[in-house]
Formats: sequence, C-alpha cells, structure tokens
Amino acid sequence: MTRLAAWPLAAALSGVLALGVAPAAGQEVKEPAASATPSAAPAAPAATRNGREIYARFREGLADPSCGPETSERWQRHFAAAPKRLAARDDDALPLFGYVVDALRQANLPTEYALIPFVESGYKPGARSGSGPAGLWQFIALTARNHKIPMRAGYDGRLSPVESTQAAVRYLKTLHGMFAGDWRLAVMAYNAGEYRVFGALKHSGQRAMDADPEKLVGLSGITRAYVRKLHALSCVLDQADDREEWLRALDRPVAILAPRSLPSGATSLGAWARRHDLDPSRIERINPAFAGGRIAAGKHPMQVLAPIASTRPSTARPSTTLPATPGPPVTTLADASDAIVIDPPTATASRDAKVETPSTPASRTHTVQRGDSVWRLAKRYGVSRADLLERNGLSADDTLRPGMVLEIDAPAAAAPAPDALSAMPE
Repeated sequence: MTRLAAWPLAAALSGVLALGVAPAAGQEVKEPAASATPSAAPAAPAATRNGREIYARFREGLADPSCGPETSERWQRHFAAAPKRLAARDDDALPLFGYVVDALRQANLPTEYALIPFVESGYKPGARSGSGPAGLWQFIALTARNHKIPMRAGYDGRLSPVESTQAAVRYLKTLHGMFAGDWRLAVMAYNAGEYRVFGALKHSGQRAMDADPEKLVGLSGITRAYVRKLHALSCVLDQADDREEWLRALDRPVAILAPRSLPSGATSLGAWARRHDLDPSRIERINPAFAGGRIAAGKHPMQVLAPIASTRPSTARPSTTLPATPGPPVTTLADASDAIVIDPPTATASRDAKVETPSTPASRTHTVQRGDSVWRLAKRYGVSRADLLERNGLSADDTLRPGMVLEIDAPAAAAPAPDALSAMPE
C-alpha cells in the first residue's frame, strides 16, 4: 500500500481551505424539527437515485476524459472487473462510489479522485493491509491522526467511510490547490507526499502549472504508475457504457448514502438500524469502524454512513432517463495538446434546440472525437441510441473512431413542389 506519513504543510492548509459538502455527500442528515402546521414541513429528500445518474455525474466531473493509445493497456486489463463491481446489485461499491463522487463534486474536485479507493481498497471500507494502512483510502495510523481521524479502543476512524472520506477530500483539495489544479501531480503527492513532488519539480526544472509528470525525476516507479493506474481505470469506466447489458444493470434505484448522527448513549449499531427500518447487516458492513457492531463511547458525537431514509423495495420500474444534475465546474487539462473538453449535455442540447426551424430543417452531423461514445452522443443530441446506430449503419459492437462523421437526425422529408401544393384540393 502507499500511505506515507502526513505532511505538516498540508495539514495546516487543510484547516484554511473550507470544504463544503452537500448532505448526500458529507454532511450529517438531521431530522427536521416538528412544525406547528403540517403543510409547512419540508418535503422528504429522495431516498434513492438511478445508478446511471451516479455514472453520469462521475463522467461529467472528469478532468481528463480523453482515452487515447497512450492509456496503459496493462492497467486497463488489471481493472477490467471494476464495471462489474458497480453493476452488481449485492455489492456496496456503487452506493459508496456515489457518496465519494458527490463529496468531490461538491468540493469542486475532479472525479478522477473517486477512483483512489478502487486502487487502494477495492471500495471495501474494512480493507486492511499487512503493512498497516486501513479503510477505503488506506490511511496509516500516523496520517490518520494528523488529519484528525479519531482512533481509540473499539473505534478505528480509518474504517469509517464518513471520517476517512471527509479527511481524504480535505487533503486532496489542499493538494489540488498546491499543484495548480493538476490532478496528476495531486495524486502523486497523495501517494508519495507533497514535499517529494515539489522536490521532483525543482530538480526537473518544471513548474506545477505546466508540468509533465512523466518527466519528473526523483520519484519512485510506484508513484509514476499511480497516475497511469487512475487514468486507465477512468477509461475502463468511461468506455463501459458501450455495453448495453452493463447500462441496463446500472438502471436501478440505488440508496443515497449520507452521514447520520448516532444518539448519545447508543451502544448497538444493529439496534439503531432496526429502529430506523434499515438493514442491520448492511449498516454494519459499510461501517466497520464499529467493531462487532458495538458503539464505543467517545468525546464527540458519532456518525454512521447510512441511507438517508428507509429504502423498502419498490414495485415501480426505475427511470431510464437521467435527470439533469450538472455539478460545479472542475479543473480540466485544457492546455494539454490532447485534451478534449466536452460541453455538458444539457447545455449542448439547449443550444441545438434554439436553431431556427426552416421550411426544410438541415440534418445535424457530428465528427467523432476521442472519448466520444454512442451513449454520450445520443444523450447530448437528444436522440435514441438505437436510432443513432441505425442511421449510421452501426451495430452495438462497433467502435467509434476519431474522424468518423455521424448523421444525428433522420433525413428530412422533401417539401412538396409548389405545383403540387396548388393542385391539392381545399
């Protein structure tokens, strides 16, 4: 594992850089106060969202969505099973992934960082390494204490998705600012420590704002590979939507997880879960910081990661349309020669809708760029995936290649000739 001791500079800055996290990402959910008038009570938040919405928010938040031939094939093969983890209904990976993606989007950070727990722990909150690191983010004990993650008898905050994710996002936000918004340098610093990356920049005669991470000297092969791992994994997930079966597996209600405060005096996590109509085994599984499900007394209020409300099975079919939920802007590699900045689908669709309607509308076309997919283009232009494939003589197994010109709209019907119009009976 890769967690080294925390660095004082980052710890100091992390206290200055405030982190705002929405309830679904990092704030505890509190019961609303009783209202004198029932009609004045706020509407209850949604308990679930479609799994494809989580996937869309991840893709929209990528700083570098390009996936060219330079992407490591070795690491793409290594992480080939990651999409299956997200698609599996009996796996906690997708709701946990959604929780981390939300925290990063609320902090204005690239969603490449949401892949760190895949690399470090396989998105298993109780993961432990023989060398000491533990939890989703694989903090060592010294790093955890320096980032104010509580550790005491009966409670290891590194195994808490709430404590560890809040600490990791604070630290990543600090690193992101230190290295001019370059996610690649930030994850190198997360792996090896910021002072080592600053030293490598100095010895290589580079600046953070225009650095080439592959040309930094003085860093270990493990640290160099960290960037390649994350980018390869992002490409594996970005291209997973080419498989219709995988998209159908995501098209299901997924519980929205958020921190919830435990009442003072509570001693059993399972008992608390039953009182809130939640699955005790699941609550204990995703909160392994509470050893054996026992709530150890502490000086500060305890938090547990749980669905924001009871999620009884629904008979309604999950929506197949993702709601428009554009997140805050993130830093992109816009200065890189191979970067591709794709407009948010909702903004592009609205521009397309404002085209004046002539007597014979012109058919739209799209020139394929790296990172494009049939699913993304269909969503962008407001057409069905099946129609887009049929209009261009493609099958679901075909691969889009840069430079291909796709017909977006069906051929427009020719307008009747003037003579024909005049001959029509009134």
